Amino acid sequence: MELKIKNLSNNPLPKYESEQAAGMDIRCNIDSPVTLQPMERKLFPTGLYIELPIGYEAQIRPRSGLALKRGITVLNTPGTIDADYRGEIGVILINLSNEAQTIEPGERICQMVIAQHEQACVKEVVTLSETERGTGGFGHSGGF
Repeated sequence: MELKIKNLSNNPLPKYESEQAAGMDIRCNIDSPVTLQPMERKLFPTGLYIELPIGYEAQIRPRSGLALKRGITVLNTPGTIDADYRGEIGVILINLSNEAQTIEPGERICQMVIAQHEQACVKEVVTLSETERGTGGFGHSGGF
């Protein structure tokens, strides 16, 4: 599939960092460093605008290294960019660490995964089919 990107940032186009990577790294488009205090969240611009084919979405996800090493993650993960959205991609980061963390201009702040999807035809019913699991939910399989 082809992903059309308009790049109004000072950064290179997003790219996959390995041959079999699912996500491409996205960089922030800021002019000077931005410090996030503990539990502080901010919207970071990317300078990127995309055109997805119908039936696809872009998912914005955290970078594992930022999360593990610095406690920085994407707040509304995964963020969804719909095929009909043409605005700038913005990324909401939050600092979950106990120390201030500084984001540098051009730093890789998240990854973007392109995924195919379908829209469901919603049908209201009175009953649902029975399954062995039934209504067993949180902790049902011994996970808690």
